[in-house]
Amino acid sequence: MFLDAYDPLDPTGNITIKWDIVSWTADGYVAAVTMSNFQMYRSIMNPGWTLGWQWAKKEVIWSMVGAQTTEQGDCSKFKGNVPHCCKKNPVVVDLLPGVPYNQQFSNCCKAGVMSAWRQDPTGSVSAFQVSVGLAGTSNKTVKLPKNFNLLGPGPGYTCGPAKVVPSTVYLTPDRRRKTQALMTWNVTCTYSQYLASRNPSCCVSFSSFYNETITPCPTCACGCQNKNNCVMVHCHVKLYYKDYWRVKIAVTNFNYRTNYTQWTLVAQHPNLNSVTQVFSFDYKPLVPYESINDTGMFYGMKFYNDLLMEAGPQGNVQSEVLLGKNKDTFTFKQGWAFPRKVYFNGDECLLPPPDTYPFLPNSAKINSIAISAMILSLLIFILTL
Repeated sequence: MFLDAYDPLDPTGNITIKWDIVSWTADGYVAAVTMSNFQMYRSIMNPGWTLGWQWAKKEVIWSMVGAQTTEQGDCSKFKGNVPHCCKKNPVVVDLLPGVPYNQQFSNCCKAGVMSAWRQDPTGSVSAFQVSVGLAGTSNKTVKLPKNFNLLGPGPGYTCGPAKVVPSTVYLTPDRRRKTQALMTWNVTCTYSQYLASRNPSCCVSFSSFYNETITPCPTCACGCQNKNNCVMVHCHVKLYYKDYWRVKIAVTNFNYRTNYTQWTLVAQHPNLNSVTQVFSFDYKPLVPYESINDTGMFYGMKFYNDLLMEAGPQGNVQSEVLLGKNKDTFTFKQGWAFPRKVYFNGDECLLPPPDTYPFLPNSAKINSIAISAMILSLLIFILTL
């Protein structure tokens, strides 16, 4: 549908907005609206999602539970009961945590924050209830809203038209009876990094134990005007063992205006099929193509380092990864040890040119360096006992 939104690492990723009409009213209907983030590694961070649309007729919103519109609009023609919103193009946001119970709806009130589906399926859903008036009161007379738009929290999403689909089926709490919505339609929204920003939002630098060279981020990686808005991902090939090798990952936020909640870091490398242990981060493999297991997602541990703060002392998170070696494919030659692609928070990062990667010295030198590094690590460990 949206060719520029195709993501080879997440080919079916999207946010689906489902409207279920659960009852008809005297002048309209009550609908449960559910937003599901089916993107594997792209979350919606604070300050959360914003959803808008255009009514097909002269509909109004009588009331909402679990969300609210940002403006009421002109409701002066109404006497007595005044609608929650009379705008032709309402804009809806989630409620904040801790609102009174009678304002809550299932999966609401998380300030619009939605986890990536692979990161936390239970946190990847947001929902609210809306009572619509001056609308159709049957499947034949109701008109679907149009021109949907989604901010998550910034630009980048494009939404298709609403399409009627088979009605959602519900199970009663005892799971012995099925009920169904009176009518259901879906809206699918997909993300394009090119629509979100003209420049990358992150860049990658490399270093290794076998070469003193540090390969920095490319010059003006995030745009020469946005040097202080970049997130830098640094990969350091740290140690070399007989059956394993060890990599250190550091993510540094140079943006003084943005905290990254529920951040994700995705890397593509052929040896990620042999991840043995990940320290300080959580990790899940991503397998968009079942026969290839070369992509994985790192993310912060809940309540420990799942928040990457703005630039400063707390604007850094680090981890180390221990990987098993496949003796048939493992090599340090020609930059093999470094990732092929890196994504931060769903956006692809700019990698350095391959000819600038730390190069591999002769075999005798690498062995001596590896042994020296292991001896140094052992001495540091002994001294700390």
